[in-house]
Amino acid sequence: MSTGHVIGVIDPFTNGASGSALLPGSKSITNRAVLCAALAQGRSTLDGVLFADDTEAMIEAVTALGAVVRVNRGKRRLVIDGIGGRRSESHDAGDEPIMVHARSSGTTARFILPVVAALGGRWLLDGDPQLRARPLDDLLAAQRSLGVEVHELGEHGCLPIEVKSAGAEALLRHVRIRADVSSQFATGLLLAGPVRGGIHVEIDAEFDTVSRPYIDMTVSVMEAFGANVVVPSPDRYVVTEGSYRAARYPIEPDASAASYVWAAAALCGGEVRVDGLGSHSIQGDVRFAEVLGEMGADVTISDDATTVGAPPDGVLRAGTFDLRDFSDTAQTLAAVAAFADGTTSIEGIGFIRRKETDRIANTAAELAKRGVDATAELDGITVRANPFGLRAGLVDCHGDHRMAMAMSLIGLRVAGIDIDDPDCVAKTFPDFYDVLETLRASPEMHSAPEVPVIAIDGPAASGKSSAARAVAAELGMDYLDTGAMYRAVAWAALGAGVDLDDLAAVAKIARTAQIEISTASGAQQVTVDGVDATAAIRSAEVDRSVSVVAANPQVRWVLTRRQRDWANRVGGGVMEGRDIGSVVFPDAILKVFLTATAGERARRRLVQQAVGAGGTGHAMPPDDAVAALAAELSERDALDSGRADSPLRVAPGAVVVDTSELSEDEAVETITAFYRRATGPQAPTRMNHLEGR
Repeated sequence: MSTGHVIGVIDPFTNGASGSALLPGSKSITNRAVLCAALAQGRSTLDGVLFADDTEAMIEAVTALGAVVRVNRGKRRLVIDGIGGRRSESHDAGDEPIMVHARSSGTTARFILPVVAALGGRWLLDGDPQLRARPLDDLLAAQRSLGVEVHELGEHGCLPIEVKSAGAEALLRHVRIRADVSSQFATGLLLAGPVRGGIHVEIDAEFDTVSRPYIDMTVSVMEAFGANVVVPSPDRYVVTEGSYRAARYPIEPDASAASYVWAAAALCGGEVRVDGLGSHSIQGDVRFAEVLGEMGADVTISDDATTVGAPPDGVLRAGTFDLRDFSDTAQTLAAVAAFADGTTSIEGIGFIRRKETDRIANTAAELAKRGVDATAELDGITVRANPFGLRAGLVDCHGDHRMAMAMSLIGLRVAGIDIDDPDCVAKTFPDFYDVLETLRASPEMHSAPEVPVIAIDGPAASGKSSAARAVAAELGMDYLDTGAMYRAVAWAALGAGVDLDDLAAVAKIARTAQIEISTASGAQQVTVDGVDATAAIRSAEVDRSVSVVAANPQVRWVLTRRQRDWANRVGGGVMEGRDIGSVVFPDAILKVFLTATAGERARRRLVQQAVGAGGTGHAMPPDDAVAALAAELSERDALDSGRADSPLRVAPGAVVVDTSELSEDEAVETITAFYRRATGPQAPTRMNHLEGR
């Protein structure tokens, strides 16, 4: 039954991300340029404009001021006839205040309030419920100190607000303001400076300024429209007398939006280029590309373009990053950190708790629901990557456009990620999902491997063997359970009384034992030196021993070559194990990391053992047995992922398939669908919208 709620389903990238991303114009630059043009004398032309909820709010606001705005969406252009810094006579005709509605745009509210105060008269500034909840205390205090009457009509420090002033002549021209909550308060005062005949804005140095590059951006845009801004010290800005002049102004692509497409390349492989954003950009968020470079991504920055590719060695590395000056990319980084080796600390962003949502607490919570070990800190987020923990499921965006876009990146690598409110991206990036889709690399963009292999990796008891056999049968391909090879060596070593810690002795058995693995009618048979060991290699004793054998680098060297020989001999096939996609066949045509919760894996293993002992498999294993085996499997996960040689990890470009709530048939259907997408003519894979899911 439909509830009318729209859910977005993210389809993972199977061939990486590739191409040049056509991004919308910068929201921050657009809103500054629109306001400067509206306050200027004469006609301005803005090219590369972003059309989104936030900028539409600013366009409506300057129209309320009296500016005439002509819109050409096809050319992404605005032509604006400004008001020359003076209030229209028609604004004085009535007794009622002039309404300016900022929708949910904090930028619009914070920029417009000082401007209407400088223009004089009575104004009523309001916004949507979400914006009404965002405090403006520091900005209101600054206006009162300048002689403006501001009255909250609802909650203290919040919209709706009535503004009354006699105009610029009656106002003071020196103000001190804090910028530790938002740099937009200082920006609003600066933008209003030419209207009031000048202003001296002093930022309170007692409190650390956040997002300072945005203030620098403001100065740059103001100067492009003829304003004169002097910066005698880092915390003092003086707008001298003068007025805005009409200009033709090109707007850069949005650097915050670029963070998502750059991250897609770093996560999925391939290479994504963004033209118009390079070393000469006035946006602080371009530094996100440098962060990806520090994590190991391949980053090239020229004067007017930035290109990001996956790490040359396929490994993203964790680190500690202070994002105080470009905090809009914090959620993007948190999503990338979910796939980086180690612990990532994102610092300096405590103030983003007061954005559209609590971006620290809610981002950590949503990552945790998807199995990522994420902790909300006082001043940031700590993310500890855990490939075994990644889970499918629904993301609650909390109405936050940046949450939706950042968490969609998880869905490019993890199958089954749904976004509860995909349309909220319209606030700043309406075409986000379409742009992302243009970067989905097609099979034709890659040379076909000589030996087509589907590599299925995953932790112990994740269902790799049964799923791989079924996938092979569905696609008419050969199948090899590489784990059975390691089990066979462990069984042979135990039978020979060899100490498993004797690396050379165990490696000798791996070299000399005649291990044959065959599949007939969907059933696998394993023989070691002519003895049928099919059931024996699944014993509890072998379960406890195989990780030690698999961690033996000499054994891995021998068996890796046997696995490659098998694939070459049969012409490719479905191969499953621990390092097929990362070591044995890093160029596999499809790489899958199959996982499930430790409890679910334990339950499946106990059922499998019961069937092997003659049971029906219908009885539920005892809870205590499941808990004990789950703990054992988690310990083995740690051993397998921490070994020095070929550790178990999600291979670069692999799709994570969480089978915790999938039947075997559903898992097989998912994998075969990915294979067909990775190899055949590509069906439309744009984000699907499901009603009432």
